[in-house]
Amino acid sequence: MAMKALVTGGTGFLGKRLASALRDNGWDVAVLARQTAEREELRRQDIRFVQGDIRDAEGVEAACAGQDAVFHCAALSASWGPYSAFYDANVRGTEHVVAGCRKHGVSRLIHVSTPSVYFGSSHRVNVRESDPLPARQASPYAATKRLAELRVLDACALGLPAVIIRPRALFGPGDRSILPRLLEANATRGIPLIDGGKALIDLTFVDNAVDAMLLGQAAPASAVGGIYNISNGEPMPFASAVDRLFALLRQPVRYKPMPFAAAYAAAALMELAARALPGKREPLLTRAMAGMIGRSQTLDIGAARRDLGYAPTVSVEAGMSAYAEWLDSRGGEPS
Repeated sequence: MAMKALVTGGTGFLGKRLASALRDNGWDVAVLARQTAEREELRRQDIRFVQGDIRDAEGVEAACAGQDAVFHCAALSASWGPYSAFYDANVRGTEHVVAGCRKHGVSRLIHVSTPSVYFGSSHRVNVRESDPLPARQASPYAATKRLAELRVLDACALGLPAVIIRPRALFGPGDRSILPRLLEANATRGIPLIDGGKALIDLTFVDNAVDAMLLGQAAPASAVGGIYNISNGEPMPFASAVDRLFALLRQPVRYKPMPFAAAYAAAALMELAARALPGKREPLLTRAMAGMIGRSQTLDIGAARRDLGYAPTVSVEAGMSAYAEWLDSRGGEPS
């Protein structure tokens, strides 16, 4: 009999790729998601669609029944919005997933967190999981994802077999966040080039993150309660990554040079204005975004290599090429 898996957020970028990989590996897969538009595509892959919301405790609990593994990908990962919305989705949603897993005796929970919990406005390179976290996270997203981690770790102490991964900057075909933002900025106001674009960034091709999750599910009991950094292990200057992407896209790059201090101050003012204006629309630049592209922020993935057997199989270059081909097949439209 096939093993059963539930993927929360299974119509999102990571969750969708994971659900397909699980099915290809012989799992009986169900996805829990709010969006129904992709129901037919999932059906063609023999993946069951469960319409629901991780903020609904009863619905999440019911979806966890009978599952051998739960992969918790669902989250509010926007760069802007009210703290309460992030808390409801990321903290309460995780509480509901944890409760469902505990009630129904799920044999392994793989919880997707974020390395954004490490970073702010300072350079930090080769960060290990044991390195200290800042007293305050840089965004509501990072803050609530850290609280969600603590909920999972508390449950681990009570016997829930869970593994936490922190994948950095996911990209690839189907990306709805990082690369589309660069494309939009390049087409309109120009891409911020902070301090010459020398800051090191870490990227993760989406299929490498999927591999990490599958490895986390299959890992021995010694990995339970562990937190694992995930990236491609190929840090590179921000400008080098952008230049290579747009070369593959056969598009010229339009940069908007600025020093970090000016970018950070401008982002702070934009955030204040956004909070004051009706609608509270997302600023063009937030302080968290300025830190991401203007400060070197890289991970040590040695623990994942050692404990999970993680080894990135798709390089950044190959991943960017795959994205360029995918985008070209869609007539240049990422969404």
